[in-house]
Amino acid sequence: MRIIRGRYQRRQITAPSSLPVRPTTDMAKESLFNILENHIDFEDIIALDLFAGTGNISYELVSRGCPRVTAVDENNNCVKFMRDTASKLEMEELLVVRSDVFRFIPMQRIKYDLIFADPPYDSQHYDLLVKLVFENELLNEGGLFVVEHNKFLDFKDHPRFFEQRRYGKVNFSFFK
Repeated sequence: MRIIRGRYQRRQITAPSSLPVRPTTDMAKESLFNILENHIDFEDIIALDLFAGTGNISYELVSRGCPRVTAVDENNNCVKFMRDTASKLEMEELLVVRSDVFRFIPMQRIKYDLIFADPPYDSQHYDLLVKLVFENELLNEGGLFVVEHNKFLDFKDHPRFFEQRRYGKVNFSFFK
């Protein structure tokens, strides 16, 4: 995986193959960030990366100037990899938290301008994830919530849904 833009542009990051992750492809990530650039100023936001895995999205956010990014994952090896990578790159803006996402969300008192979530594609809890984010009011006014998912999920009936984009096998649903 590589960081596309910003102060760490073109930096290659190689995650161990033993991590239980499916990183967002570079093509899908680049397309996602092209969309996000039209909605937010990265230098003015607080971001949350749920099911962060390798930290792929978090590194891109920090590289583009995001002053505070929290990456959450429950896998010890993923958390260690993200912390080690953030340390090597001197990413002081990145806070890595080891936690179950569904326990982390209700405990939050911070509101975010951008929340990105990439649960395992076979998860049965996508609806619960979306419900918890909005029930716990984790988004600031005008904030965006982006969920990466497979092609079989459809959030179009959710009252906060506003757009879905597809890039190969990767789908992003956007909520406000």
